[in-house]
Amino acid sequence: MPITEASRMILVVACALVDADGRVLVAQRPAGRTMAGMWEFPGGKVEAGETPEAALVRELAEELAIDVTNDCLAPLSFASHAYDDFHLLMPLYVCRKWSGMVTSVEGQALQWVYPRALYDLDMPPADIPLIAILRDTL
Repeated sequence: MPITEASRMILVVACALVDADGRVLVAQRPAGRTMAGMWEFPGGKVEAGETPEAALVRELAEELAIDVTNDCLAPLSFASHAYDDFHLLMPLYVCRKWSGMVTSVEGQALQWVYPRALYDLDMPPADIPLIAILRDTL
């Protein structure tokens, strides 16, 4: 299906932060936002002129108060999903090393879960295919 103005393409970037126990961090979308209450991988929109890696470094600092360098981001997979009013393209990176303590800067709930437990969470449709990749890779 061609992408039209009504279904524009949006590029967002996401990160599977992995702790020493092999758990992945997910954040709950706050009330008042699209898909509120669903759990997702941290990240966000790639701004004009930004690389996906730069956007992810910026988003992780803004949302979680951690410092990540491009060298610590390993591309793993991507999601391509057609929502009703836009098409989402989302590269997923894995990060095992960062500076600082993961903190909920924007007040969103955070939890560390083993990849297989991601199936038990209510996640956006674009994120669901990524669970098997994380389960089989981490």
